[in-house]
Amino acid sequence: MNSIADDNAARPPRLLQIGDPAPNFRARTTMGELSLSDYRGRWVMLFSHPADFTPVCTSEFVAFSRASDRFKALNCELVAISVDSLYSHLGWVRAIRDSFGVTVGFPIVEDPSLVIGHAYGMIAEDAPDAATLRSTFFIDPDGIIRAMLCYPATIGRSVEELLRVLAALQRVDSDNVVTPEGWQPGDDVLLPPYQDQASALDADGDGCWFHRTQPDKSGEAAK
Repeated sequence: MNSIADDNAARPPRLLQIGDPAPNFRARTTMGELSLSDYRGRWVMLFSHPADFTPVCTSEFVAFSRASDRFKALNCELVAISVDSLYSHLGWVRAIRDSFGVTVGFPIVEDPSLVIGHAYGMIAEDAPDAATLRSTFFIDPDGIIRAMLCYPATIGRSVEELLRVLAALQRVDSDNVVTPEGWQPGDDVLLPPYQDQASALDADGDGCWFHRTQPDKSGEAAK
């Protein structure tokens, strides 16, 4: 049976926000029992899918499996979850292998009691059934939620965008910079704007004081 850690059980029910500790849980998965806390020291991309054996979810799992080494290169573990049973997950994993020649190399958590789905807000309050939304949580090595994305059941996620978000989160953690629209590793980064009037007025020749770019040498080296 799945369980949420006691330190989270006392928290009043509310939607999770960026900066919150990710609710810990222990559950059965396709790769044995695990606790989210087992991944401390690594990034985790925890993502839910509405149901096994569905077309959009299948396309995602094939793509995630093929890109798993790219996530691992960024010190990130993939953990999937849905309300389906462990045996449904196992049957689906085998069907994906047999149909697409792809082995799912990350754990898929079972959540038939919905305890994890509710703790993470993966199940819409007015949902006609127990299917989880297509939610994605980026959890840093300290167990903190750093970004969240949510799609409807009818629209598949982009592996490239998820990798981009992960790389951007790691980039801003490594230096006092922020990333602009569409940023990719190796692109210019942005410097934080000046925080006082004197610096802003003295910024002659420094470009737009609130939009200062800088070559991303560390990202270039990582390419």
